[in-house]
Amino acid sequence: MLLEAQNVSIAYGDATAVWDVSLTVDEGEIVSVIGPNGAGKSTLINAIAGLLRWKKGSLVLGGVDLAEIPPHRVCRQGIALVPEGRRLFTTMTVEENLEIGGFRPEARKLTQESLERVYELFPMVREKRHQLAGSLSGGQQQMVAIGRALMARPRLLLLDEPSLGLAPSVVSDVFRAVEAIHSEGVSILLVEQNVALALDVANRVYVLEDGRIVAEGPPQELAAQSRIREAYLGL
Repeated sequence: MLLEAQNVSIAYGDATAVWDVSLTVDEGEIVSVIGPNGAGKSTLINAIAGLLRWKKGSLVLGGVDLAEIPPHRVCRQGIALVPEGRRLFTTMTVEENLEIGGFRPEARKLTQESLERVYELFPMVREKRHQLAGSLSGGQQQMVAIGRALMARPRLLLLDEPSLGLAPSVVSDVFRAVEAIHSEGVSILLVEQNVALALDVANRVYVLEDGRIVAEGPPQELAAQSRIREAYLGL
């Protein structure tokens, strides 16, 4: 077991956004979390990344209780986040953005090797490496954001809505890269509103509604459920 969340509840002040959520990610898995807007998906993934604290439950990564780790050191446990909206440093070059991703000591000594890995995965990023990140298209920025996370040499890659706002052809490129990353042994927790894509790449899927897990299982089983097909697949 790589990641285990047990009965996690997360609140913004007095407003609880996630209620008693339990999920797991095994070594080498892609696990997708799907659900409507406002279901708590990003809240959950941000808590795992150390950006939010939870008020109840436990988050354990590789046997380490993340509650005992200061937020700025969560990355050193082997977690990297690709946030919703990419959040690049737009006035810095593409390569500078990538280098920031490899800042933790364990990754810094492998910076050149990691850069080559990113450039092989995304040839466009190599071509644009000296341009300002803010000058790139949305799809190109998403590739840089994924590359920046990979520079940290994560065991667990957290992807928050990677297809958001992208053209279908670009989404296909991004998800081909996600599958290539997974094939290298990186575990992935994917939050995604494109349910068809989320089911297609996942080993297991959780459905989050109103801050609660309402269904879970292999993608084929969930896709066969009439409620899931009607609510999320439009079938």
